[in-house]
Amino acid sequence: MIEAVNPGYGRAARAALLLNFFFLALLLAAVPARAEEKDAALEGSGIHYPGGFDPNTVGEVKGKAYGLFRPDRGPVRFRLETGRETYTVLTSPAWFWNDLQAGLSDGTEVRVLGSKSLGKDMNLYIVAQEIRLALSGQSFVLRDEEGFPLWKGAGSGQAGSRGGFGSPMRGGGGTGSRPGGMGGGRR
Repeated sequence: MIEAVNPGYGRAARAALLLNFFFLALLLAAVPARAEEKDAALEGSGIHYPGGFDPNTVGEVKGKAYGLFRPDRGPVRFRLETGRETYTVLTSPAWFWNDLQAGLSDGTEVRVLGSKSLGKDMNLYIVAQEIRLALSGQSFVLRDEEGFPLWKGAGSGQAGSRGGFGSPMRGGGGTGSRPGGMGGGRR
């Protein structure tokens, strides 16, 4: 016995399936766009971002932060004045900075751990690995110990697991429960 099939129902089901597939593809395409960021030389400085981190040039710089700038593209940055030198600190994409809930008002005393370099514009730069607020001890971890950007997903280590100045292994700071290793008042 052959059953009659409603041809309108088959078309509607195919259209619904196709529409669901379209929305799923759109969602999947949007996720990597947020996490992926192509390496490019920043205009003026020639510093590569986000890939310009060189573990051989990592150091710590203390000073006051000024002029936090959150561009639509490229890294959030600020000026770090040490008294003798001024650095431009390159942090992370704005969405990651916002996820960390990292506040930084002018004149805030900070310690920045990161890769130092001299730009082709003859200015000093730090590709930040971790930023610590001097007054509260709050720490914002941006990269793992090898310099892999935490906003790109799982790297070679877990946020805050290294012995940096925001690590519990060095006393103070810590990983906390937020992505990117945002520390709290742990001491």
